[in-house]
Amino acid sequence: MIHKPLKLPNGRVIRNRLVKSAMSEALGDKSNNPTNGLINLFSRWSKGGAGLLITGNTPIDRKHLEHAGNFVLDTRTDMDRAKKLASAAKSGGALVLAQLAHAGRQTPEAINNHPLSISDIRLNLPGYGKPTPATDADLEVVIQQFATSAALAKEAGFDGVQIHAAHGYLLSSSLSPRINTRDDLWGGTLSKRAKLLLSVIQKVRAGVGADFIISTKLNSSDFQKGGFSHADSIEVAKMLEREGVDFIEISGGNFEAPVSYQHTAKNERTASREAYFLDYARDIKDALTIPVMVTGGFRSVSIMNQAVSEGSADLIGIGRPFIIDPEFPEKLLNGKLSAAPSIERDFSPVDKLPRGAALNWFCHQLALHGVQGDSDLSIPIIDGHERYLDTIKLLTNRITKVGD
Repeated sequence: MIHKPLKLPNGRVIRNRLVKSAMSEALGDKSNNPTNGLINLFSRWSKGGAGLLITGNTPIDRKHLEHAGNFVLDTRTDMDRAKKLASAAKSGGALVLAQLAHAGRQTPEAINNHPLSISDIRLNLPGYGKPTPATDADLEVVIQQFATSAALAKEAGFDGVQIHAAHGYLLSSSLSPRINTRDDLWGGTLSKRAKLLLSVIQKVRAGVGADFIISTKLNSSDFQKGGFSHADSIEVAKMLEREGVDFIEISGGNFEAPVSYQHTAKNERTASREAYFLDYARDIKDALTIPVMVTGGFRSVSIMNQAVSEGSADLIGIGRPFIIDPEFPEKLLNGKLSAAPSIERDFSPVDKLPRGAALNWFCHQLALHGVQGDSDLSIPIIDGHERYLDTIKLLTNRITKVGD
């Protein structure tokens, strides 16, 4: 099933069901424009066989980066570099979306002391400052920033955008009753908590037209008590369908509950290792007519095919294997491989490693792609983790912190 093309509601056709989901490539230069390393990597991914590529977190506001090395898409972007990135991503026949995001309270303190958020509730992790609650005027600016970035993505040659409303970033925080404690037009009932996201979708669609792909990344749940629930997710998905999005990607968790960033070792049960969010996605898909993409844990072709054939997912989102072997999709499609690379299963269990070690090892491998054009799997996990932390320090030092 994964080899079959998919026609989206707006008529665009994805050549197969395999999608390179968004990762934080962090291969922007000191002005947050795409580096040659990022451009070359997307060219390689496009020629590797996937039907759709989605950029890593692409901020709409350079005061609210998710990571110091983000490629930013705003009015200060070098559009020649952005056009080269989009062209490279399409060079092998894939479609490409720019994932637009505002980090909100998950902007590192080293970048912004008091980032804009839906409320003043601080992230319960070290390294993040107390946020400033957004005013009505602030939120209207954010909505326009998303629309401006989407228009720039279209100008650059991207096939569409993905609006990031998952993983605890600003739009995700707005949906969560645990974080969104407002009692005005932007908070309270689910429809009010969804107002910011829906306003963004409306403004973006008005600016880019019907033939430009608009996707939304949505949490199936944020897996926190009193937070955005699975029932909420189903209702918001229906709202998004009514607004004309072309497909919804289902994920889950946030920085405080990092479900989508975990890994499972070989000694853990097989069922927990693949398709983390598939059961949640089934419920959401049953409520919709538009396609649903599921990201998180897929490795085996048999499980991917089953998910598509039984109607649980229309698109299969995959991340880390693209770092290990950028050409693996073609190998899956032609039968040379029965599963995507799963090197993380050779790592020690999460509770035996420093916090974030597995994720940081993969981030270091991405950095190597940017510098030397390929990963280096011989690097031990702790070494990769520590090297990445050193890289973060260097990247952050070249940014002038907002508030300084």
